[in-house]
Amino acid sequence: MGQGRVNPQHTLEHQGISGLGEAYYNLIEPDLIAHALCRKEGELGQGGAILVSTGKFTGRSPKDKHIVKTASVADSIWWDANAAMEPDAFDQLQADMLEHMKGRDYFVQDLYAGADPEYRLDVRLVTELAWHSLFIRHMLRRPDRDELDSFAPEFTVINCPSFKADPKKHGCRSETVIAMNFDKKMILIANTEYAGENKKSVFTLLNYLLPGKGVMPMHCSANHAPGNRVDTAVFFGLSGTGKTTLSADPNRVLIGDDEHGWSDNGSFNFEGGCYAKTINLSREAEPEIYDTTTRFGTVIENMVYDPETKELDFDDDSLTANMRCAYPMHYISNASETALGGHPKNVIMLTCDAFGVLPPIARLTPAQAMYHFLSGFTAKVAGTERGVTEPQPTFSTCFGAPFMPRRPEVYGKLLKDKIASHGTTCWLVNTGWTGGAFGTGSRMPIKATRALLTAALDGSLEDAPFRKDPNFGFEVPVSVKATAVPDILLDPRRTWDDKKAYDAQAAKLVAMFAENFAQYTDKIDDDVRAVAIG
Repeated sequence: MGQGRVNPQHTLEHQGISGLGEAYYNLIEPDLIAHALCRKEGELGQGGAILVSTGKFTGRSPKDKHIVKTASVADSIWWDANAAMEPDAFDQLQADMLEHMKGRDYFVQDLYAGADPEYRLDVRLVTELAWHSLFIRHMLRRPDRDELDSFAPEFTVINCPSFKADPKKHGCRSETVIAMNFDKKMILIANTEYAGENKKSVFTLLNYLLPGKGVMPMHCSANHAPGNRVDTAVFFGLSGTGKTTLSADPNRVLIGDDEHGWSDNGSFNFEGGCYAKTINLSREAEPEIYDTTTRFGTVIENMVYDPETKELDFDDDSLTANMRCAYPMHYISNASETALGGHPKNVIMLTCDAFGVLPPIARLTPAQAMYHFLSGFTAKVAGTERGVTEPQPTFSTCFGAPFMPRRPEVYGKLLKDKIASHGTTCWLVNTGWTGGAFGTGSRMPIKATRALLTAALDGSLEDAPFRKDPNFGFEVPVSVKATAVPDILLDPRRTWDDKKAYDAQAAKLVAMFAENFAQYTDKIDDDVRAVAIG
């Protein structure tokens, strides 16, 4: 089942990893699938996809992430949100894990993150599961085959699901651990088969390294106009806000769907693939993503399927609502060949406001953009979780708090400065409720959202008359002639039958924002502080 290329000066033995049963270097898709099937890690699905289950862990384990507290990073990590691990504990964890690995077969992929060669990070992934090797081969970027002869990894990730950590011995929270050591340039992952830990550990790594180089790392999707990288747009948004759906415009070129950087050269995708949710996925709504689920090599994770026909059930979330597929970017027909864009002309911040207060679209100043970026607001709705009987705010700073090793203000200031220096227009788009809160109002019409977004990206929205929102101070279009969107939809207060109820709900949401933002007010510039104070 093959053996791929590797730099003979940078084998695992050269990294102090010895005594393994077999180390398979840089296998390609057919070989990885063959190994996964022989090892009974999954089943072959329709079209040559591989069907796998991750067992107990069907999502990330953010509380089990640790950063080793060495002198080089002690003053720059956001310790309020990142658990510390002592260097001695990491050393013991590493020694015990390497001992556990002896005699077992492992799969090695030498890949890189970052489509811009100036900021490329070479990473080695050592995985116990063959399908994890296939997954990360999709998700990161592949060097040319000849490059592997001289590939020297800058960081190494070792993923060993069969190893259980000892909290007392290894200084962690549980038997599951994701431990990042910047001095040793190593990440250790244990006791979880959820493949997303592989890609998000690299994203967290980039989120620490790149700001020091003046690059803004972003948890966002991105696209640009055909043949025009200058017309680039990025889309921030938490789960359920429409980030993937709205950025996957067939009339624009997809740069990437999840992780990007913004440097002095422009924007670039960190990844080489997509990791898409498949719950309720349909060919009618998202035909290209749907079709990847029967393409050769696509990893189908935690989906229910017919044991005889291998037909996938996109509506059955009995294993998890977080069921996904992972595939290379070139499986999407309008994907960029270079994964490079220009400086974003437009930044879109998506929110699903279940309180029914925010307008469908608003224009932000750079200071307001930093305020809403640090807030990272969306809302849970009644019925989505036990005990949730009314809309509840969710604030995830930078639209990705679990992946931010530095303090949020570092990323917020980077974004604010880049928006200001490149003349970027920033928009807040509400894909949530109008005419009332969840349970009373109705969901914002997707056609209206798409029309307003198109008007924002093609520049026609700039010609519309704007008003100042009395609650948040941003600018809201009064009428957009270039679309069929009714004027009343642009003013959420007008859509409510009970105007006093709207005012009360708006005051409540403003207070929630203020309470959340209080943690940043002594660490931000005066213009952003003025936005927060109102």
